[in-house]
Amino acid sequence: MYPIYGDYHTHTRHSHGRGTVADNVKAAVSRGLQAIAITDHGPRSLFGVGVSNLDVFRLIKEEIKSCQVQFPQVKILLGVEANIIDIDGSLDLPPESLSQFDLVLAGLHPLVYPESLVFGLGMVGNLVGRHLTWLARKLRHWNTQAICSALIQNPIDILTHPGLHMNIDTEKVAKICAQVGTYMEINTSHDHITAEYLKIAFQAGAHFVIDSDAHSPNRVGDVAKGVLLAETAGIPASAIQNTRQETLQRTAKR
Repeated sequence: MYPIYGDYHTHTRHSHGRGTVADNVKAAVSRGLQAIAITDHGPRSLFGVGVSNLDVFRLIKEEIKSCQVQFPQVKILLGVEANIIDIDGSLDLPPESLSQFDLVLAGLHPLVYPESLVFGLGMVGNLVGRHLTWLARKLRHWNTQAICSALIQNPIDILTHPGLHMNIDTEKVAKICAQVGTYMEINTSHDHITAEYLKIAFQAGAHFVIDSDAHSPNRVGDVAKGVLLAETAGIPASAIQNTRQETLQRTAKR
């Protein structure tokens, strides 16, 4: 198994995680990680999943500063898991706010407050219509378009859990990721990823990060399942950013 030096997708109580920033950092230290990102959900997540407003990220940043002094052996990054909220690739954060983050993660989530009625109907379709062949085909195209637009329009460093709850054209998404410098995530909190998906994405030029998507401190750095899956798919360590000791920071093309 190749080593993983950083976990770039973790949540705290500031969105719908169960630990504090300090709890996650302590867990990262205990697992011997060299880097951790605090990436709470954007504000357009429904049912209280996301941050209540953008000012919350200022509080998180202050907590990170305090933890960085206490735990200098691990690099602590301020990130966000933004929501794609429209077919044109819009995110639920103003473009001018993205520069405050060390890392920008983004993904499609079904339970978001949409920017348009059409997008909202598409999200409902993903939840209830995936078993209808004709609708599933349309949704696959629609989901893929939303993700690709987001990748082209925004400085996204990591595309989170691509394909989770949303059927996509993996090859097309992977080609755009390779073009703009965005990593595709191998997410160990979900079981939707297959070795075949990884092979298709890698052959299309994508590179990856393996993240825990931890919503509790005990899962920070828990990436063994993703490592095994990548090895099964024959993905070389050189194609997985967090097998390298340098910390991931703002790699997407701007």
